Amino acid sequence: MEAVLGPGSPIFNMDARILLFLQEYVRNPVLDIIMKVYTTLGNKAALAIAMVLVLLCFKKTREVGFLMAVSLVLEVLLNNGLLKNLVARVRPYELIDGLKLIVGEADDWSFPSGHTGAFFAVAGVAAFLLPRKWGILGIVLAVLMGFSRLYVGIHYPSDVIAAALLGMLTSVLTVKVLFREGKLPPRMRKFAEKLPGV
Repeated sequence: MEAVLGPGSPIFNMDARILLFLQEYVRNPVLDIIMKVYTTLGNKAALAIAMVLVLLCFKKTREVGFLMAVSLVLEVLLNNGLLKNLVARVRPYELIDGLKLIVGEADDWSFPSGHTGAFFAVAGVAAFLLPRKWGILGIVLAVLMGFSRLYVGIHYPSDVIAAALLGMLTSVLTVKVLFREGKLPPRMRKFAEKLPGV
């Protein structure tokens, strides 16, 4: 993967140009604060997990919340458990001359973006199964999370794009496999119904 994503490759060079452009022409003191706060909400998939938990609390949305949880777990396993370690891509602020990181350094590999993937894993299910306005909101929040990762300088654009595709893939697989004919399989439905909530 070094030849495809590493320094000197066309993808790396394009990624570097985009990140330096954002740093030079888009960063400003107000957006710095907003993006730092928003990107931090994605740490450990916290905001994505919170969205899942809210939906699990209500019987009307419990099945959707359950599917979101499945999609999220699948995405985290593929992203953080497999791809990050397989690709082992060094973070952009360590390789791109002049790029300044405006949040704390990460302690794992760069490809793909865990924050972005988690959001798309949840937002994809929302887009399929919730009313349109909530699905659109979910996708917008996921896109903003991806943008925030670029803005603060902690991910390459290709990390974010790959993570978005992975998150959407896990959401599609989850919905298509587990939500046939508009309902969960009997055992999963019984489990979801037993969860506490209102």
